[in-house]
Amino acid sequence: METSQKTIFPKGKKNEIPYFTGISYLQMLMTDEKNFDCSIGNVTFEKGCRNNWHSHPGGQILLVTDGEGYYQEKGNPARIIKAGDVIEIKPDVIHWHGATPRSEMTHIAISTRTSLGPAVWGAPVTDEEYKNCEQ
Repeated sequence: METSQKTIFPKGKKNEIPYFTGISYLQMLMTDEKNFDCSIGNVTFEKGCRNNWHSHPGGQILLVTDGEGYYQEKGNPARIIKAGDVIEIKPDVIHWHGATPRSEMTHIAISTRTSLGPAVWGAPVTDEEYKNCEQ
């Protein structure tokens, strides 16, 4: 599945955060955490790109806007996510998300209640864990 290449928000710059396997892009859309207690970013994952296992003390909401990807919570099987999906991630739930090997994936990432602290990053998703998503 290819992405539609329809962009609502800018793709942003290549993401230099070290907690990703593969290439991703990030465009922050809202950063006034003091007044809104959240941050909002547009994240594009190239084919096969995924982030490390991580959690958010205040939770996170993902709005998938393009392509096809995976979302997995620790201890549960991965699931396919597509444009139009809304993923509600409760506080402190360890998870990862990224693109499938055959499609880029873009989502709006809303980190909620950021005053509770930043994301807590863990180990990379192994190639074996990633490949198991296809089964």
